[in-house]
Amino acid sequence: MAVQLENIPKVRIGVVGVSRACFPISLTRSRMAILMPEIKKLGVDAYACETIVEKESNIAGVMKELADNGCTALFVYLGNFGPETPTTILMQRFPGPVMAAAAAEENKRVLASDRGDALCGLLNISYNLRLRGVKAYIPPYPVGLPHELAPCVVDFVAIARVVVGVRNLKLFGFGPRPDEFLACNAPVKPLYDLGVEIMENSELDLLEAFKAAGGEKALIKDIAADMEKDLGGKVPYPDLLPKLAQLEAALLKWKDAQLGVCSHAAFANKCWPAFEPAFGFVPCYVNSHMTGRGYPVSCEVDFYGALSEFMAQCATLHPSTILDINNSAPDDVVPAGADLRGAERRDLFMGFHCGNTCTACMKNCAMQHHVIMKRGLEPEGEPNLTRGTMEGQIKPGDITFFRLQSSPANELRSYIAEGEVLDLPPRSFGSIGIFAIPDFARFYRHILVGKGYPHHGAVAFAKVGEVLYEAVRLLGVDDIGVPLPAGDAYPGENRFSWKRK
Repeated sequence: MAVQLENIPKVRIGVVGVSRACFPISLTRSRMAILMPEIKKLGVDAYACETIVEKESNIAGVMKELADNGCTALFVYLGNFGPETPTTILMQRFPGPVMAAAAAEENKRVLASDRGDALCGLLNISYNLRLRGVKAYIPPYPVGLPHELAPCVVDFVAIARVVVGVRNLKLFGFGPRPDEFLACNAPVKPLYDLGVEIMENSELDLLEAFKAAGGEKALIKDIAADMEKDLGGKVPYPDLLPKLAQLEAALLKWKDAQLGVCSHAAFANKCWPAFEPAFGFVPCYVNSHMTGRGYPVSCEVDFYGALSEFMAQCATLHPSTILDINNSAPDDVVPAGADLRGAERRDLFMGFHCGNTCTACMKNCAMQHHVIMKRGLEPEGEPNLTRGTMEGQIKPGDITFFRLQSSPANELRSYIAEGEVLDLPPRSFGSIGIFAIPDFARFYRHILVGKGYPHHGAVAFAKVGEVLYEAVRLLGVDDIGVPLPAGDAYPGENRFSWKRK
């Protein structure tokens, strides 16, 4: 079930019919009249443009009509063959994501007199889009009757929401990207290529903002009350909650003051080791709570992790999380005969982070102290500086593991893998769960290790691989790794190794 989140792009689809001059424009109009109710029946916020595009001189008026009606994505509908040049100019100049699909012939009466030939026209459109370098979403079955095309528009809404979000996103970073995790220290130029804005700040900036937020008594009180509700009233450290709320207030106020021309925000913050002595706690639960509101916060100044979390959130309308692809699952944790949901034993792994996953993504959880940091910062005695994580089991069910990442050579690449979190106790600390992704073992070797991906991955709590795949392609990324079944070779894979079990 969808969670009501802040920080989500609103998508309104503008539907524009097109008609080639030597075909009757009435054919496009009549087919549009049937298509629009089918689209709206499925709950899509869509506007039907009054002008049918036949020639280039129609484009300026159509663009104004789309803008005046708040359309952020465009669906071009070939009611007949369609004029290839005006259509592709419109798709090139529209500022948001675009989709094209075509009308099927309804019956033999239409074939006798009013055949539309849109099946043919879409081929010409696709060639012209390539001439212009325009990325467009073309559904898997792009020629159909209205009731067949309407579900494709529903799919496009989710895809467009991800793309619109990315192109209007500002990433705020606090602290230098850590030397200990060079894999998170990826070049940022490709983020600008995507249209993402970045603002990198010092940990001292955050400390000063934290101190200044101390005067926001009413805001801190409201956030603390919401945190207590989020924790189910079980607050083991009552003295800590106002401090955590003060940090969240500081981040939200920073976002409001610095968002600028962007509409959406995500954070990538340094969380150790200097943070704890300066602030007096770990920020993990603040990251958890803000992510639950719709503002993903990635650990270790991982900009691409924060971006990936935000994209997963836009795809699902549900909070996401960022986890380490962390450790193998011992035999005594996975009972013999357990349902591995299509995966093999060697495909299992544990997804873990220190305590930043929000409560909406957990089966059970409680605020605790940071086990790893306590070893280094407070090896003796009761925890103090290391309090404030979310400990528990990640909720079982469908997931998509996802990351959009830059290579050291500024090349964007992505991976997408669908699977499930098993309903098995992980028997370990942090925010953690046992993940079963079919064919993951070879995928891990040949995509994650083979292409040099970092240890962080975003988790979407639904199977949205199709949405993310199309969104990533619309953003101009062609290198997308997915798990391949046995018998399908990865590029460069040694096929002689297949005989090993």
